[in-house]
Amino acid sequence: MKHNYDNYSLVVGRFQPLHRGHMDVICKCAEASEHITIGIGSAQCSHTPENPFTSGERYMMINKALRDEGIDNYSIVPIEDLNRYPVWVAHVVSLVPPFKIVYTNNPLTRRLFEESGFEVRASPLYNREVFSGTEIRRRIANDEEWRSLVPEAVAKVIDDIDGVNRIKQISGSNDSPF
Repeated sequence: MKHNYDNYSLVVGRFQPLHRGHMDVICKCAEASEHITIGIGSAQCSHTPENPFTSGERYMMINKALRDEGIDNYSIVPIEDLNRYPVWVAHVVSLVPPFKIVYTNNPLTRRLFEESGFEVRASPLYNREVFSGTEIRRRIANDEEWRSLVPEAVAKVIDDIDGVNRIKQISGSNDSPF
C-alpha cells in the first residue's frame, strides 16, 4: 500500500543558532503536519561570524530542543548549499524524506518550490526583531544577555561546545561584525 505524503512538510533554515522564534514556527508546523522535516540550510558552513556552528552542532540543538518540547514527528536533514537556483529544489528533494508542503516566508524559496509544484504556506510569524540568529550572535560576542532567546537545550549545547568563546574569537569580539 502506498503512503500518502499530503500532510508531510518541510521547513528550511540555517538555525545559527536555533532560537525561540524558530521553535515557535517548528512547533506550529509540527502540530499541523503528520511529519515535518527540518532542513539545516548552509550545512557546509561553520566557524564564521554568520555561521559559527557546524551542521552536527545545529542538529544537536534542534534535536534536543524538540525532544524537550515532546515533539517526535520530525526528521532533521543537513542540506548543503548548491548555489544553482534552477536545480536547488531537486537537490533538496534528493536529500530529505518525502513532503508536499513547504513552510517559508522567503520570497525566493517560495517561488522555487511553487514552480516545482509544491504547496507553499507562510511560516507562522514571530518577533524577528528579538528572535534573530544575528541578534543572538551579536549579544554573545558582546557579553550581553542571550540565553532567554534560545531554548535551554540550545544554551546547553552552546556551553558544551564552548560556542561563546568560538563566537567571540571568530567575530574578533572588539571588531564585532554584528
